[in-house]
Amino acid sequence: LGAALAAAALILISFVAFVTATEMPPLHRHEEEKFFLNARGQKETLPSIRDSPTKQLSIVVPSYNEEKRLPIMMDEALGYLEERQKQDPTFTYEVIVVDDGSKDQTSKVAFKYCQKYGSDKIRVITLVKNRGKGGAIKMGIFSSRGEKILMADADGATKFPDVEKLEKGLNDLQPWPDQMAIACGSRAHLQTESIAQRSYFRTLLMYGFHFLVWFLCVKGIRDTQCGFKLLTREAALRTFSSLHIERWAFDVELLYIAQFFKIPIAEIAVNWTEIEGSKLVPFWSWLQMGKDLLFIRLRYLTGAWRLERTRKMN
Repeated sequence: LGAALAAAALILISFVAFVTATEMPPLHRHEEEKFFLNARGQKETLPSIRDSPTKQLSIVVPSYNEEKRLPIMMDEALGYLEERQKQDPTFTYEVIVVDDGSKDQTSKVAFKYCQKYGSDKIRVITLVKNRGKGGAIKMGIFSSRGEKILMADADGATKFPDVEKLEKGLNDLQPWPDQMAIACGSRAHLQTESIAQRSYFRTLLMYGFHFLVWFLCVKGIRDTQCGFKLLTREAALRTFSSLHIERWAFDVELLYIAQFFKIPIAEIAVNWTEIEGSKLVPFWSWLQMGKDLLFIRLRYLTGAWRLERTRKMN
């Protein structure tokens, strides 16, 4: 009887996952989201990821109500990037801050950096409404100019110079199939220390989440949620073009898609510090992500969502 009830429950959940599946969110831009302001405050049209790259590195920073934490991250990142460019004048970069419908002064704070460093280096995209972290990153990536694209959180939890570790991890994956490869920053090596600082309940949630990630979606990556990821331009286009999830669990679907397309992935240990001000509400956020993980797996399994191996880049 127990097995029959479990099977019936799985069928019911699969049916719910199938009928509630929405099509891949189109990259719809409101009219205001097609432009950025240059340092003089004039509108300029945003580029497309389908254009040829003109920078070595694009950094996409999703930001929601980050007026207080963003300056700390930007100061560290730009200090590193400017020094690197000083040491190597051939190195080129851009930082794209995506204000995800903030209710505070995030865009104004970010724009001050544009005025200081110029709009060729710093660009601010202000979204009309909140899309979620995955949706904000997608908007930034699809407006980027870099050969390689780095996702970096606005809280500055990861030390920015660790991008060199990700670059080395990416290079070690060569030859890249179809110029696609991903290097994921990882906090897995800090797990023992972090457990000592967490409550038993949060530790249990963490282990449960990691088990679900491994069981349902992504094998071989111990930390899927670190917000420090480096992708080749081709890998970013292929994965984000297929992404359905726009909120917290988007990282898992991103890596699920990458593994489906056999894009090589390196997991690289990075320095990481807990920063106050997280947007995650421990229990409810974990519950939402757990539901998303189950639905990701079931929707691909039932064919509600499909990935085509022969899909053309254009």
